[in-house]
Amino acid sequence: MDLYKILLSAHKGFGYLELALTSLFIIALLTVMFGYSGKVNKFLKKITLFTMIFFHVQFTIGIVMLVMNFTKGLDMGAVMKNADLRFQYVEHPFSMLIAAVLMTIINKKVKSNDTISLGIVIMGLIAVGLFAFAFPWTRVFGA
Repeated sequence: MDLYKILLSAHKGFGYLELALTSLFIIALLTVMFGYSGKVNKFLKKITLFTMIFFHVQFTIGIVMLVMNFTKGLDMGAVMKNADLRFQYVEHPFSMLIAAVLMTIINKKVKSNDTISLGIVIMGLIAVGLFAFAFPWTRVFGA
C-alpha cells in the first residue's frame, strides 16, 4: 500500500477522534466556566492535554502529506485559482496550525492556573472555531 494512502487513512481516522475530543473539550471548558465557579478540575486538564496532543499528531501527519504532494510537482498558481485546492492546501493547514498553537497555549494556562479566566475560554472557542472552519466536513462525512 502506498505511504500517502496510509497517512490519509490515519489522518481521516484521527479526524473522527479529534471531533470527539474537541466536543468533550468544549463541554468541559464551559462546564468549568459556568458550573464550578471557574475552578479547574482534573477532567478539564486531561481532556485539554489529549486534545492538544491529537491536534499536534494530526498537524504532523497533515504536514507530511502536504510535503509529499508538493514534491510531486503541485503548481501553486493552479492551487490558488481553484477554491477546493486552495482550501485543501492553504486554508486547512494554516487554520489547523493556528488552532494547534492556541490549544498549546490553553493547555499551558489550564495546567498552571487553579481557576479559568474568560480569556482562556475565548481562546478555546477561537481554537474550536478555527478547527470547525478548517475541518473538511464533506470529505470526511461524504455530505
